[in-house]
Amino acid sequence: MGVIQNTQIVLAERPVTDIDLKKTFKIQKVSLSDELGPNEILVKVIYISLDPAMRGWLRDVRSYIRPVRIDEVMRSADITQVIKSNNPDYKVGDIVRATCGWQEYDVLKPSDDIVKVKTFPGVSPSTYLGVLGITGLTAYFGLFEIGEIAKKGGPDCTVVVSGAAGATGSVAAQIAKHVFGCRVIGIAGSEDKCDYLTKELGLDVALNYKSKTFFKDLCAATPKLIDIFFDNTGGDILDACLRRIAFKGRIIVCGAISTYNDAVPKGPAYYSALITQRARMEGFIVFDYAKQYGKAVEDMSKWIKEGKLKSRETIISGIENTPEALVKLFNGDNTGKMLVKVAEEETKSKL
Repeated sequence: MGVIQNTQIVLAERPVTDIDLKKTFKIQKVSLSDELGPNEILVKVIYISLDPAMRGWLRDVRSYIRPVRIDEVMRSADITQVIKSNNPDYKVGDIVRATCGWQEYDVLKPSDDIVKVKTFPGVSPSTYLGVLGITGLTAYFGLFEIGEIAKKGGPDCTVVVSGAAGATGSVAAQIAKHVFGCRVIGIAGSEDKCDYLTKELGLDVALNYKSKTFFKDLCAATPKLIDIFFDNTGGDILDACLRRIAFKGRIIVCGAISTYNDAVPKGPAYYSALITQRARMEGFIVFDYAKQYGKAVEDMSKWIKEGKLKSRETIISGIENTPEALVKLFNGDNTGKMLVKVAEEETKSKL
């Protein structure tokens, strides 16, 4: 029997507003036995996914998933590699997506929500935390199930996406543009990100919400109003788009990252537009569509191969830098998916 020294990052104190790098989390070293029970596997974490939803998990409030407890390893989806196995379905060297959290190693049981990753040429395993992971699935089901883009899409459909240079927003914008041929306006927080949206992702228009003329620019970019708004930010951007929502328009409430650190979040001021325009504003959780994940991954894998879906990752190395990376996510320092690289993937010959 061997013992592994496992670095973990646990929740030390619940933040009221902004995450405090000195107080919110703490790093600890624990010993982990590599002796496995029946059907168990030992994995090392390769990539950690950082997501806006994490801020909600730090609050002790009712939600779709229980909050992270004090002194518990911070929750996250991870790409891992099997380094020891008692499970015939998982071989040493296999790449597995699992919820291990912010740590270097974990022992997974058969009941755990683990998925073996089958990569194809030109696609990194990290893609299964982004476009082909919960991030991409969120964009997919938001558009299909809430936005009903299969019914509304086409060149006469105007789609606006906030947080469009982020992980979920960039996928949603590309699906709307390159799969359904909609007129797509992306909203981001810098000129560099706006250039990325138009020059690399091929969106029709990109708007910088920090511009003093943002609302005027939004009006000019949406002469026929907004048929579908995929909202990742909430706050003032949501209000601006409510003012431009079309008759029978749909607002997909995916996230509200601009308000997550507020002690008392501000609600929308122009929600009465939902009445006058007979529009619909609806939230959703991607886990509701778990039975349809296979079809979604199949579709998006096809779109990647066809060049309709591109991805970019912002990667920070070192598990000790994970809390700082989460803060950077909320500061908008990422383009595309924000990840922490914990370890190198090993070839099977080296394991």
